[in-house]
Amino acid sequence: MPFHSYPYLLKLFPIWVSAAMDVLSAFLFPPPPSTFVNVMTVVSTTALAMAGLSEINGKHLQYSKFWNANGASKLSAEESKVSSKYGMLLAYTPAFLAGAASFWLFPSGDERVLFIHKYSSKMVLKTAIQISLSYFMSTAIMIYTQHLSQGLPEPPIDLKNIGVGSFLIGIIGNFYHHYLLSQTRKQGDTAYKIPKGGLFSFVVCPHYLFEIIGYFGFAFISQELYPLCFSIGTAVYLAGRSYATRKWYISKFEAFPNNVKALLPFVF
Repeated sequence: MPFHSYPYLLKLFPIWVSAAMDVLSAFLFPPPPSTFVNVMTVVSTTALAMAGLSEINGKHLQYSKFWNANGASKLSAEESKVSSKYGMLLAYTPAFLAGAASFWLFPSGDERVLFIHKYSSKMVLKTAIQISLSYFMSTAIMIYTQHLSQGLPEPPIDLKNIGVGSFLIGIIGNFYHHYLLSQTRKQGDTAYKIPKGGLFSFVVCPHYLFEIIGYFGFAFISQELYPLCFSIGTAVYLAGRSYATRKWYISKFEAFPNNVKALLPFVF
């Protein structure tokens, strides 16, 4: 593109932004009058996207296959580790309590509901705490954002039913593929195997694909900017995690099929 075209494109940029906002306004509530929520929208999305890039670059959150990805020698001898079961319990419980408390704190009676969903080895305690804080903060901010939207004009296009359908597809698909993962090893067997069945014939992380669908489900239900941006950030992170997982499988199994993608069948 000729250099002299850039000033013209810069003049068009505000027009593009305005047009994009007009489109979004048909689907979303107006941004809430809260500097905190607006700042956290940018911070959360950026942090998740950066975490996804870190996964691609080999710096992993240390749970599941990657709990010891950086090598035992690099972990401090005093670094606390917990079982995956207790790590996930720690990760989810604060967010669950925040969701339960919202029915008492904000008894609005609004039919819009926020859902949260979100896999085998040790888990570094620091990672469990990081995930726990992320879930708790995102849940609390989503609930607070929904509270602030009370009384604001409803978006012209109602996505609640689409959101509920997407969430149900996401959570059912996620559960089914986690069940298939649990069946890949017999009782007492700790070795990893190539999972089979469902969409595992096409992608290595179909549970992440359905998790993303679930996240966008409750973003459509709430029709708020923060949940939408958080869902986009989560999708970027899980795409990076899926890429790293596929790379891990290829390094561990010579017979791993090359046609199996990371997250999107036939695409990525």
